[in-house]
Amino acid sequence: MSVAQAAPSEQPSPEQPPTVSSTRPWGGFRQYCLNTPSTVKIINVNAGGRLSLQKHSHRAELWVILDETLEVQVEGRTWRPDRHEEVWIPAGAVHRLSAPGDRGGRILEVGFGHFDEADIERLEDIYERV
Repeated sequence: MSVAQAAPSEQPSPEQPPTVSSTRPWGGFRQYCLNTPSTVKIINVNAGGRLSLQKHSHRAELWVILDETLEVQVEGRTWRPDRHEEVWIPAGAVHRLSAPGDRGGRILEVGFGHFDEADIERLEDIYERV
């Protein structure tokens, strides 16, 4: 699991909740939160697509990588995460997701804290939304 170091935020940042694994006779599961207010999305990035370089003041995010075709940038560190790698993005951390190759990719995003699409501060954006 990768953990990004956060820049200080004006709002209290939720701490990363424990991830729980459980083995069952039929297989098993990973639980990312329990009875915690959260917003869950699957984000699809098209081949060659690139999200804004951005940060959020009121929420932290846990990304679970679903496809190995993606590139992640958090607080100046850029890498190609493995499938199922967990990336914690504290509130205030500068981050970006992209699919630089000829195939797109997906992540499971779990947002912790007050979730509002207006809480995106875009620092760079190839789609001219800054």
